[in-house]
Amino acid sequence: MNELTPPALHHVSLVVRNLDEALDFYVGALGLRQRTDRPDTEVRGAWLDLRDHQLHLIEGQPPPALGQHFALHVAELDPLRERLVGLGVEVSEPVPVGRARQSFLQDPSGNHVELHESAR
Repeated sequence: MNELTPPALHHVSLVVRNLDEALDFYVGALGLRQRTDRPDTEVRGAWLDLRDHQLHLIEGQPPPALGQHFALHVAELDPLRERLVGLGVEVSEPVPVGRARQSFLQDPSGNHVELHESAR
């Protein structure tokens, strides 16, 4: 019997209330880069580069928060957290998780985002 190669993550898709606000946040505050290869569809949206993966933003009504979130791996948590706080974003204090650290925030649509710094 042949073993299957496990699948890999290609993208995460988020529903955002206002695409322009979301782009300001993800591109302007977090530094992601907008892609130019998203096909035209009836739904407003954007594709963003997230290193080897993508974040797809789809304009609509986000679902209620039930604990779902996605995590961004960051090289250094403190400088990014300070930058975001300076831009008026509420970011939790870093919490140790084993030898790693994490902080949480919400995007303008209320989607939860974890900032994860691996052990140094």
